[in-house]
Amino acid sequence: MFALVESGSITKYLSGNRGITLNDLQYPRAIYTLWTEAERNAIGIYSIVYDDTNKKDDRWFINTDQSYAFANSTVTATYGTATARAHADTLFTAQDETDGKGTEGEVATRGLKYNLIQTVKQQAAGVLANTDWYITRNAEKSTAIPSAITTHRDLVRSRQATMETQITNASNTPALETLYTYTTDSDGVTSRPLAEIPNL
Repeated sequence: MFALVESGSITKYLSGNRGITLNDLQYPRAIYTLWTEAERNAIGIYSIVYDDTNKKDDRWFINTDQSYAFANSTVTATYGTATARAHADTLFTAQDETDGKGTEGEVATRGLKYNLIQTVKQQAAGVLANTDWYITRNAEKSTAIPSAITTHRDLVRSRQATMETQITNASNTPALETLYTYTTDSDGVTSRPLAEIPNL
């Protein structure tokens, strides 16, 4: 992306896919690919420099729109301070009930914790479904369930409970983000603080 700067102010944003007329002179779109930055700057066109310092992971935060500024011969696009997504459910207030939006105390919007726990439940159910046929066969034919399968299914349920507890106990959104952040140790093993649902 590019910006047209006139008299020290940004007046237009340019995608670089078409030519432009400036001061009655027609410039082809090739100026965005063949000209140097200095040559473009001489006619008031600057490449936009993106500063993602304040940008955070969209799964956990709501980022602001980018703002653009021209200073020191550079056009910069920056983000403002990101807002953490609600980690807990938001409830309807008495005023909401008065306004007819919902009943006070009931859930208005689900928070991250609820949604993350639902995902864990779905993951565990999906893994257990792979061995459900052993349970069905046992019920219908009295065929013994292999001990390895029973152990695995117990581990899945135990791990699910552990993960749900970890999520529930997270004090805020950054704490949730930390649970899901993978790191690699000195042995090259990659893991995250939140447990994983084991699979066969």
